[in-house]
Amino acid sequence: MTTHVTQAGEVYERIAANVQRVVRGKPEVVRLAVAALLCEGHLLFEDVPGIGKTTLARCLARSIGGTWNRIQFTPDLLPGDITGVQVYHQNDEKFVFHPGGVFANVVLADEINRGTPKTQSAMLEVMSERRVTVDAVRHEVPTPFLVIATQNPIEMAGTYRLPEAQLDRFLMRLRMGYPDLDAEVMVIISDRAGVDPDELPPVVDIPTLQNAVAQVRGIRIDTALVRYAATLTSATRQYSDVRYGASPRGSIALIRAAQGIAATHGREFVTADDIKQVAHPVLDHRLILTPDAELRQRTAEDVVRDLLAKIPVPVAGASGG
Repeated sequence: MTTHVTQAGEVYERIAANVQRVVRGKPEVVRLAVAALLCEGHLLFEDVPGIGKTTLARCLARSIGGTWNRIQFTPDLLPGDITGVQVYHQNDEKFVFHPGGVFANVVLADEINRGTPKTQSAMLEVMSERRVTVDAVRHEVPTPFLVIATQNPIEMAGTYRLPEAQLDRFLMRLRMGYPDLDAEVMVIISDRAGVDPDELPPVVDIPTLQNAVAQVRGIRIDTALVRYAATLTSATRQYSDVRYGASPRGSIALIRAAQGIAATHGREFVTADDIKQVAHPVLDHRLILTPDAELRQRTAEDVVRDLLAKIPVPVAGASGG
């Protein structure tokens, strides 16, 4: 078991080091993104343009030797552009499936809130099912399959905000944030030196990555920590400032993400700190606050921070796992 997890940790180290040759000054964002890849989750980035979200997607795809597509969401984008369509070939006298933009290992769904609800629904369904059904014929998307969707929180006019219930489809919501001065200088230097994400060498192959993904699923977690994660999630439903808290799917996501983080640290077991590290990315976007709380400018981040401070961490070895 230790050997397996060590291999998963090595996979993380190789990918993270490669990505950070281009994505500067954001080691924790890179760690969380690779953790999502290792535990088969999808990412939602809410941030302003121009801070490296596309670059991150390209670097991840290059690092695993996989394919990547960018789907620019606009109001005239159709579900068929996402999933693919059947096209009649007159010479052969038959319909042939033409795959849509989701058929890649890493898919950047750029400005997903600019697509219509129908198109968003097609995207979210593929994320959940990992396959496309066209004219009653199923087509599996490639494995691994990571969707990185973006929303610009500043320009919301004329957009279709993702339904709160559908935000659950994303394992984590992240924010890149602006780089600090030193990191921005390094970004400029790298750009001038011609470090192109498309020229990054693959550092793991797909079978190696899939082996690591399987190993992450087997990372051990003590029953007391499962209860701790469930207590955190359940407490969001009791919190006075919260109208709708996280569902049990949020608890499952918390455990999965914690396993992914444990793998990035090369460990064969989850710790309470792993759960704490992913609590905000996993839970924040699953909470809907009351109107009164919003008027008082409370945020989901405030709620999760408060719960992390109040709920006691279980003592190690308090329960069998």
